[in-house]
Amino acid sequence: MNQLRRMSPHPASRAILAALLACLVLACGPEAEPDDRPVVGVSLLNQQHDFYKDLEASLREGAKERGLRLIVQSAENDPVRQMSQLENFITQKVDALVVCPVNSSGIGGSIRQANQADIPVFTADIRATGGKVTSHIASDNVEGGRLAAQRMAELLSGKGDVIVLDHPEVASVQERVDGFVEELSKHPDIRIIDRPAAGGLRDKAYAMAETMLLANPDLAGIFAINDDTALGALRAVGDADLVIVGYDGTPEACDAIRRGTALKADVVQSPGLIGTRTIGAVADHLAGQPVEPMISVEVGIVDQAMLMKDG
Repeated sequence: MNQLRRMSPHPASRAILAALLACLVLACGPEAEPDDRPVVGVSLLNQQHDFYKDLEASLREGAKERGLRLIVQSAENDPVRQMSQLENFITQKVDALVVCPVNSSGIGGSIRQANQADIPVFTADIRATGGKVTSHIASDNVEGGRLAAQRMAELLSGKGDVIVLDHPEVASVQERVDGFVEELSKHPDIRIIDRPAAGGLRDKAYAMAETMLLANPDLAGIFAINDDTALGALRAVGDADLVIVGYDGTPEACDAIRRGTALKADVVQSPGLIGTRTIGAVADHLAGQPVEPMISVEVGIVDQAMLMKDG
């Protein structure tokens, strides 16, 4: 009996052992249920621009509602980085891909790899020009370009030299520029004298606009293909008597319009709606339902009077 008592655990030891066992059970928990939701790999152009922040938020919200699991990555305007992201998604055998291409033609090879792996590809905001895309969801950029040109013509009273701060690597930008050029052709006294590339980047747009102003002191207008470009050009223009029309409708750009700067008008997109419709197309396709190859989202335009009225 004495020997048995010596071998039995002390009551305090038994309490400690029980607590340890309880912690172990809690740590392990019940066997986790497998997550069988379809997986969608997303490669954004960047996560810094307000447009893509809104787009990402709506993608995530829509995925939650439609029972999809998103893996979101950002290329940060680097085409090589984006290609690597898509290759990794293909290796992971995701169920679908959503891409906002950094380079519309350069991404074609990665899309073809996804095609070979039977992974459906959806492009949002920016069109790809290579490989098979199940559906492209974007603003009506040609119409946006037309709206920008109409407002530019009104602001210049139908006369003057203008430039386009371009971004030729991106198909959606070229659609904007095509609409702008088409509409301005109705105003023979307005000339597009140059289309320098600024990469859609604020600092580059500032440098390019400054160069253009020095070379063309009588320049009357600038069409900026996005708001980073517009705000870079605005910095270069300063208080000069010149008209800038931008594209995106970001809060910072709208603020500049309200203040009465050279940035006079902005084409407005709906990134939240683009995200919602993108997720809708992905979910429908994965459920075996047909989707349109092109889903267009309406655009509008704002100026100081409209923004002041809306508060």
